[in-house]
Amino acid sequence: MRRSLGALLGLAALALSGAAEAPTPVRLEVVLAEAPAPRLSDYGLFQDAAARSPSPGVTPYDLNTPLFSDYAAKHRFIFTPDGQSATYRPDGPLEFPVGTVLVKTFAFAPDMRAPQVGERHVETRLLIRKAEGWTALAYVWNAEQAEAVLKRTGARLDVAFIDPAGAPQAISYLVPNQNQCKTCHSADGELVPIGPKARNLNRDLDYGHRTENQLAAWRRLGHLSGGPDPAAARRTAVWDDLSEPLESRARAYLDANCAHCHNPAGMASTSGLFLGVEETRPAHLGVGKAPVAAGRGSGGLAVSIAPGHPERSIMVYRMGSNDPGVMMPELGRTLVHAEGVALVADYIESLAP
Repeated sequence: MRRSLGALLGLAALALSGAAEAPTPVRLEVVLAEAPAPRLSDYGLFQDAAARSPSPGVTPYDLNTPLFSDYAAKHRFIFTPDGQSATYRPDGPLEFPVGTVLVKTFAFAPDMRAPQVGERHVETRLLIRKAEGWTALAYVWNAEQAEAVLKRTGARLDVAFIDPAGAPQAISYLVPNQNQCKTCHSADGELVPIGPKARNLNRDLDYGHRTENQLAAWRRLGHLSGGPDPAAARRTAVWDDLSEPLESRARAYLDANCAHCHNPAGMASTSGLFLGVEETRPAHLGVGKAPVAAGRGSGGLAVSIAPGHPERSIMVYRMGSNDPGVMMPELGRTLVHAEGVALVADYIESLAP
């Protein structure tokens, strides 16, 4: 049974009064406030200042195939108000209730081949479902790793690390401003989540005390209602799991990294290039498709995907560039994801010319 906004605020007041049993309850009054909190700790999402231990009711989650973000580690959590749950949808993001908070912390270790050793948080992004829609907020961590503060105008942060291939990297990490958040998180002009689709959540996760399918765990914990048994539900492939089919892995990668804009309701809808895993029409997937607006972004190439020829494919050319006027995706990375480019190139090469 769903509770009204007034009831949610009443629960928030109860939590703030100290009547709740949870040691550090999520502060619904802060979550639902019109103005964003100046500090991440104001929400009560974590029991510790370093945001390593989630509060009761805040659940970790992971995705089968995530968006690439310069090799950053990402720590994801969900909170839904007591008695409120997301509604299952077979396609697209789940339908989340008012009061939902989706948390994603970006972190780097000195050597990303051992990401847990010396890891430091860079920023934590919140997507909060208010009565009027979603709000995106970015909080940047201080040098002491004791607090993250709101940065509505974004920021640039110098980050150095060794990447998973053993190469040293020094990047100017982008904390997006609110307009940039809307560029990617947009469907028909409305701000929406990207990653938490049922098919991308359909995987096992080690919760420490038990390993459980996430869809089943979310139902058990009250975060999700409806939908089939996970074994019968759709599932996004894991992009780097070599035991899965090449096509499934490549389509999953394009879905996670490109389809948030390249879909009929997204910011790149006029391109006619739609890269979600639900798309089946070859031309809309880019096969033999000329770009709507040619320019230097095409690299002098004729089509998005030239079957059997990744070297002739605009898609591979743009994924392999870090030139701001050429690169795709346009936001969210400064480095070329060599492993992702290789996957898509292998997929295109496997297509019959």
